[in-house]
Amino acid sequence: MTTASRGPIDPAAHLARLRERAPLIHNITNLVAMNPMANVLLALGASPAMVHAREEAAEFATLADALTVNIGTLSPQWVAAMEEAAEAARLAGKPWVLDPVAVGATAYRRAAGQRLLERRPTVIRGNASEILALEAGGAGGRGVDSSDPVEAAEQAAVALARRLDAVVAVTGEVDRVTDGRRLAHIPGGHALMPRVTTLGCALTGVVAAFLVGAEDPFAATVAALACYGEAGRQAGAVAAGPGSFAVAFLDALHALDSQQLSDLPPLEVTDAP
Repeated sequence: MTTASRGPIDPAAHLARLRERAPLIHNITNLVAMNPMANVLLALGASPAMVHAREEAAEFATLADALTVNIGTLSPQWVAAMEEAAEAARLAGKPWVLDPVAVGATAYRRAAGQRLLERRPTVIRGNASEILALEAGGAGGRGVDSSDPVEAAEQAAVALARRLDAVVAVTGEVDRVTDGRRLAHIPGGHALMPRVTTLGCALTGVVAAFLVGAEDPFAATVAALACYGEAGRQAGAVAAGPGSFAVAFLDALHALDSQQLSDLPPLEVTDAP
């Protein structure tokens, strides 16, 4: 049944918890995303660590508050580190987020993605093509950009969430988040966001930061996407193009406050189909 309000999901409260805790987020992310992702986490109030060596990844995953795994730039050593860190985080009860970048593009990526799913991520965050490929276990998409609209992946996201007992976030023009029981539609953001590389990758780190200390991963993920979209909207209002947008976006994340978030339109939450 559709509700006309956020109900128990209060983005401002989730953001306040994040800033109070300043969680340490362990990111095994792609080479392109490391610097932007670290800056986004710092601007929001979290503490990033980019630790990817196999020799220490699993140990560090137990020390951090949450883990993200992004398969954008793979190598055998990195894949091993990802799998071992994800397993260590799972066993330690730490939330971890999978970003299955271009998972359907090659057999190597498909195999790595499926093995990571076996480590039971708390949240999977991807574009529509990536979520469709993960659920199908097969090919899909040409690269990091989605060739499918968000709504095309809604049923696949629900099925994947139910199968893995996880939260699945499909990001695009209007984001979808589901835990297999509930489904949220989150508008916001700005058309310039896809023109700045790795903003989606950085969002994965933001989701992980919001998960720390959260009782409900679904609500935390919805709150993370709502905050990210609002920062994008604000940045787009003052930016002249992608370059100034990137700077304005960091400033907007840093300046987000409870008043701005309380002015957001109600989020649409329904029972998952």
